[in-house]
Amino acid sequence: MSDTRRARVRALAKINLDLRVLNKRPDGYHELRTIFQTISLADALEIAYTPSRRTCIELNDPLQIADNLVAKAARLVMDALRATGRVEMQLTKRIPMGAGLGGGSSDAAAVLLALPVLMRREISLPKLCDIARELGSDVPFFLLGGTAAGIGRGTELFPLADGPARHGVLAAPGVHVNTAEAYRALSPRLTTESQQNKIFSFQSHTLGWGQEEAFENDFEAVVFAQHRSLALWKKRLVRVGAKPALMTGSGSALFGLFESARDASRARDQLGDTEKTYPISLVSRARYRSMWWKALEAEIEPKTWPPRSCNLR
Repeated sequence: MSDTRRARVRALAKINLDLRVLNKRPDGYHELRTIFQTISLADALEIAYTPSRRTCIELNDPLQIADNLVAKAARLVMDALRATGRVEMQLTKRIPMGAGLGGGSSDAAAVLLALPVLMRREISLPKLCDIARELGSDVPFFLLGGTAAGIGRGTELFPLADGPARHGVLAAPGVHVNTAEAYRALSPRLTTESQQNKIFSFQSHTLGWGQEEAFENDFEAVVFAQHRSLALWKKRLVRVGAKPALMTGSGSALFGLFESARDASRARDQLGDTEKTYPISLVSRARYRSMWWKALEAEIEPKTWPPRSCNLR
């Protein structure tokens, strides 16, 4: 009789409510200050684990995404636990790719949270974070969810209190933004004076992060200069009442937030491009964890984080 254990989980997208780029670090990355926020748009991931003496990891990815982090995440979990078995995964993509929404990172984090539970093993949170950082700069955030300040490469995370429930519209125009080029274009603007101003502004911002009128994304200036259509999308969001309206990450997706679901729905209708827009809501940390507990409830101890198997070996 097969001892296969299965789960279907949702991997949520993120937006950057604020993003400041400081100096280039000795390791080649840029020093960042950002506010991450999980949103309701999500990929779906089905995971099945069967104990076996041999390890086999299979990913059914209809889009054939190059360098997909999902299989790599599964391999790192197996290695960390020094365990074997058959892992079968089915990925259904709904988060637009290459848009600054962290879809691939969220998919990888979903494996880190779910697979140890299905294996009835445990990885400590510090070790899980180490694996997440190895996979990518955005991955650690998805072990946390909700609202969080990120510094350094964005991997040093500080949870922020959840703000008010907000609804919004996400615009994904399908424009490809070369992140490396965006950083190169931004570098001449990174003066010592501008860095100090950004740090002070960001610090005051995180103390009262609900002050949306002060939200900024340093990439907008250079990316909008390269892709005028994205600047026009921001103007359209502002025109239908979004407050704030901002690009996320280095683009190309943009989002606008509204006071109510009705306002957001009306704005999306006014934008009129439903193939490139998505209704979204901000997902709090409490709601994020509740989503995970519900998806894994048959296998976990109640309300532990990260989710912990109730059948540890």
